[in-house]
Amino acid sequence: MNTTSSSPLHSAPTPASGPSNADQDRQQPDPTKRAHSTSRALVLGGGGSTGNAWLIGVMAGLFDSGLDVTTADLTIGTSAGSTAAAQIAGASPSELFAAILAAAPPKPPVPAGSVPERGATRPVTDHLERINNIIASSENAADMRRKMGAAALGMEAASDGSWQAQWRSIVAARLDSQGWPQRRVLITAVDAKTGEPAVFDRHSGIDLVDAIAASCSSGLPYRIGDIPYIDGGYRSNAENADLAAGYQRVLVLSPFGGKSLVPKHWDVHLAAQVAELRAHGSRVETIFPDSKDEHMFGANAMNPSLRPPAAQAGYQQGEALAGQLADFWR
Repeated sequence: MNTTSSSPLHSAPTPASGPSNADQDRQQPDPTKRAHSTSRALVLGGGGSTGNAWLIGVMAGLFDSGLDVTTADLTIGTSAGSTAAAQIAGASPSELFAAILAAAPPKPPVPAGSVPERGATRPVTDHLERINNIIASSENAADMRRKMGAAALGMEAASDGSWQAQWRSIVAARLDSQGWPQRRVLITAVDAKTGEPAVFDRHSGIDLVDAIAASCSSGLPYRIGDIPYIDGGYRSNAENADLAAGYQRVLVLSPFGGKSLVPKHWDVHLAAQVAELRAHGSRVETIFPDSKDEHMFGANAMNPSLRPPAAQAGYQQGEALAGQLADFWR
């Protein structure tokens, strides 16, 4: 498929050099779980509240135009994408899209995993500054994950202990069905104690709501049993598309447009993951928000008033791209 750099459907660029050994302990997909050569994988990246709305919008636009990507053999969900992965198992994209547009403007939420300060929302810009400071002090992605985990555990020690139950309740309220989908769904997270990546599925022995709550915990850790977890976006960029290794066709929906705060030489950017997938025979297409809509993500990702326009922007893209993607996906 021929695309240009200005198109919302992107062929991610191949890095100038191959992957380095800087992050040797990055978790690799289990080769025993790879699918046959005709399978399809849908990758739903992280991106906060507006990112979730955009993901739903894109899938709804595709769905209403005759292309149902929710029937993928594998769905990979990270952070906001993990919520979307569960939502599409309980309702059609069209229903989810309509619900976003019909919802009353909610009160500004406390960002996932952050510490409420006298009931106020911790500014996303402060959160991003903290992440940037940790990245600047880290040698590689593994070191960053360990430091992110240590920072989260420090915040937990200073909290009153009420956040875990509150966050679980918030996440559960977003799901029409709290059982794991029968189709294969992977939910990503990171062990806050060790910095090791984690991937949950319906065989992991944990509730779906707990897997999603862990994947969305970008500040305070979310505990499953004795293990504290933080946001799956820290595992290997916000998309974790590398988990789709072995699938013939991979469609990546990235609210952050494949961008990352970490240095490119860490080789965990989406472009590096896409290049590796293609090197092993996968066909990959990526969808990013239009440049005119980028203001709704990043620092504005937790602004609830932007959910409807983010969903509408995604819907328009899905409608426009359905024809281009039909031969690729079917």
